[in-house]
Amino acid sequence: MNRLGARIRASVADAGTRLPPAVTITVGLVCALLGAAVVLRPFASLALLVVAIVAGAVVLGVAELVGDDDPAATGPATRDPGAGRTRRAARAVGRPRWTRAARGGLFLALAVAVLVWPAPTIVVVAVLVGAGLVVAGVLDGVEGVRSSGVDRWARLALGAASVVLGVLALAWPDVTVLVVAVVFGVRLVVLGVRLVLAGVRRRRARATPGEGPVALDTPGAAPAGPPAPRRHGRAALAGAVLAFVAAGALATVSVGLQRAAPQVDAFYDPPESVPAEPGRLVRAEPFTRGVPDGATAWRILYTTTLDEAEPAVASGLVVVPDVVEGDAAPPVVAWAHGTTGAARGCAPSVLDEPFGSGAFYLLDDVLTRGWAIVATDYAGLGTPGAHPYLVGQGEARSVLDAVRAARELDGTALGEQTVVWGHSQGGHAALWTGSVAPEYAPDVPLAGVAALAPASDLTGLVSHLERVAGGSVFASYVVEAYDAAYPETDAAAYVRPGARLVVREMASRCLSEPSVLVSVAEALSMDQPLWTTEPTSGALGERLAENVPTGPVAAPLLVAQGASDTLILPTAQDAYVGTLCTAGQPVDYRTYEGRDHVGLVRADSPLAPDLVRWTEARFAGDPPTPTCAAG
Repeated sequence: MNRLGARIRASVADAGTRLPPAVTITVGLVCALLGAAVVLRPFASLALLVVAIVAGAVVLGVAELVGDDDPAATGPATRDPGAGRTRRAARAVGRPRWTRAARGGLFLALAVAVLVWPAPTIVVVAVLVGAGLVVAGVLDGVEGVRSSGVDRWARLALGAASVVLGVLALAWPDVTVLVVAVVFGVRLVVLGVRLVLAGVRRRRARATPGEGPVALDTPGAAPAGPPAPRRHGRAALAGAVLAFVAAGALATVSVGLQRAAPQVDAFYDPPESVPAEPGRLVRAEPFTRGVPDGATAWRILYTTTLDEAEPAVASGLVVVPDVVEGDAAPPVVAWAHGTTGAARGCAPSVLDEPFGSGAFYLLDDVLTRGWAIVATDYAGLGTPGAHPYLVGQGEARSVLDAVRAARELDGTALGEQTVVWGHSQGGHAALWTGSVAPEYAPDVPLAGVAALAPASDLTGLVSHLERVAGGSVFASYVVEAYDAAYPETDAAAYVRPGARLVVREMASRCLSEPSVLVSVAEALSMDQPLWTTEPTSGALGERLAENVPTGPVAAPLLVAQGASDTLILPTAQDAYVGTLCTAGQPVDYRTYEGRDHVGLVRADSPLAPDLVRWTEARFAGDPPTPTCAAG
């Protein structure tokens, strides 16, 4: 970084001697303002970022091709013609001209590529910058091999740091966008300030004739003296070592985050041939993580469908109490988990907390009452293929087919009665499950459906996500799922171009993995609208409306809502339940003061005993007591 700054100072010195002072000052002000805009609003405008990168790359390229040689070897730039022999001598022992030319050409090629690439995107910028850093680092290494002494180690360390940073840029493209914006922005600000200072000094020098040559980098400096290579060499080495250490630290953090990302194992890979009908068990194996004493669990792989024409395979968990009253087959609580992510590794059965990750905090309450749990991961989480995030049919079929498949387990038997519980995304799934069960899975009769803070009004929710801290993360899952389920919507096109790469990378991270902090930081740093087109309009809006669970639910229905929920707004839930009641759907609607989105379903929530008693009544066949009934 020291050498890079030195090259910029050298090019500024040249500009200060060759351009009229007024032009130098004007160019400097423009660079400073442009750089400040990029630093302060890195995600504001793709066009602004592209302009900044092009400008920075051109300046660096020109500095390499026509600027002074390494200032660490030659000292400050002067206007003294007699210094020519000193410069030529320094050039003889400095960097080879071909490496300078290669690096300069690389920066200029980067600028040209960003400009002429069809429909340039931030993805292109990130890839070009990452590749450019790798190539520049290799060239620095070549220079280091050809050098000697302190200079050799400085260049080798700087080259290694550049290669590492380039690899990291390619591995974390969304982070690269922010870093590139800040680095180029800061460089442009520094460049602009130096150009302004150089112009001011030139103007003063012209107003004061008779002064000798001065170093343009140092106000009021005496005529440039002989270079001090040892002092500059040590400073360059210290800077290069610091850069290498920083790059190594970043690489260590990156590797740690990558390793912490949940990974599926071979269990989740379906065999080449699976049963054609949905709800068939493909394989099962014992599961112990997070399972309390007195219960036996399996993870299962089973067939399902996303819709009428698209078969799929899904995974899930089955937990059965070891002791059941009267040795009867236990009734089933079919659990539909809340949002865990959209990537394959985000399946609850893969995660370290297989129940808590999906907001299931009542495992002990369920098992102590002699009930079994069948908890789907949903298709696409754990298994290959698209995850139907907030796509009603796909979610509901995963829930129902998990119950069917669990009945085929050896060594246990499940009762016929089933009550569906679901929270958030799972609440949406539960409502859809209640709607499609009579036709899709009449062999899975439902004794009740409990939707807890359900994502019911999808159009309102997606529009509201921008106003929720970190809401862009959930929006990224919607974009990913709807692009896969409904290609004609082109959901990604609704996202502002400058945010598309960030949204794509957000969708690849699970909510429980450490790297989601990167997603949250990016979501909080966005100071521009996420959407370039209102998501409730056009084809995407139509599909979101189609997936609002408005179908009738034949089973007794409980809807619970936290009054302090800022993600699923109580007013939106009130309106949704009101619509159901107007349509003649009996609903037992309960709200809980002081409970937010996740707090509603925690073990200490007043909902917990209410939900358990309501479920006991459903299994007992007691008539429900809805707060609104069919008229």
